[in-house]
Amino acid sequence: MTPQVAHASLPDPELLASRILRRERAAVASGLNLLDNRLAEARMRAVRLLACLSGERWLNEGHLIGVTGPPGAGKSSLVSAMIREWRASGRTVGVLAVDPSSRPELGGGALLGDRIRIKTPLNDDGLFIRSLANRNQLGGVASEVWPMSWLMLVCFDVVVIETVGVGQTEIDIAEIGDTVCYVAQPASGDTIQYLKSGIIEIPDIFAVNKADLGAPARKTASEIARSARRQDRRDDWDYPVCLVSATMTTGIRSFHDHFDRHRRYLVDSGLLGRLRLRHQSAWVVRLIREEFGTFGLDLAGGRAAVERRLSESRCNQFEEYERMRTHMLSRLLSVNQTTL
Repeated sequence: MTPQVAHASLPDPELLASRILRRERAAVASGLNLLDNRLAEARMRAVRLLACLSGERWLNEGHLIGVTGPPGAGKSSLVSAMIREWRASGRTVGVLAVDPSSRPELGGGALLGDRIRIKTPLNDDGLFIRSLANRNQLGGVASEVWPMSWLMLVCFDVVVIETVGVGQTEIDIAEIGDTVCYVAQPASGDTIQYLKSGIIEIPDIFAVNKADLGAPARKTASEIARSARRQDRRDDWDYPVCLVSATMTTGIRSFHDHFDRHRRYLVDSGLLGRLRLRHQSAWVVRLIREEFGTFGLDLAGGRAAVERRLSESRCNQFEEYERMRTHMLSRLLSVNQTTL
């Protein structure tokens, strides 16, 4: 395929943005595909797309929720139950289901399909689900999730990111979600290991799924509650531990209410906008380190300088990140030429 043909197949960012703002499903899918495209021309158009979608609403509107926990805890079943609650209340929902990656020789795509894991009604225009491979990144979340989640916030009242759930290193979700939920399963050694690994410091809400098991579920909830109380975190949030059963649909309504309560807490305390700005800065620093290492971060002036520049471009941080990236590429090219 010639470069001209490849470029012609890419969408016009401004026209695509106008369609996304009208919440056209096909446009949302096209926008996510553009953000997932690593070609240089696609990257340039993705930055223009995000610039068109930027604004104060990114700091104030919608609810971005992260769901994590060990494999087998029932995260997908619980997300399905929550989707039914949100849709019943009239809210639109977007889901990014982060799956394990297949081996590179098999394409590196997601191993599991979104509709296989999350059971939802067909033909629901108020619901959009996208599977995304985690690219084998240790934090459990691919770098593309950051811009994708912000695009979806433009279109949906609630955006859920369900992490891959394959290890104890899924901490990147703490630098995306407004509200982070940890899902545990009763009588599981995985839960204790997760608590010991520091993940206890991340969630705002805890759910013990399969509460219909009775005593084992109550014991796990008690263990989590004791561990959560020992953490040095915000004194004005209570970090609830909820006993739920996705299959029996018990405890779902009160569990749902805690998400709304946490968002109100963030808004009332003035934390929502500051939290999102901090998360954006953390992701820019992460992406710089992934591509250029600590040397690249030094070229950008260090973490403090990066955060300062981003705070001055609070409504269009993706564009500011691309400017920093272009500057670092030119500096590195200059250094290499001098060395040669």
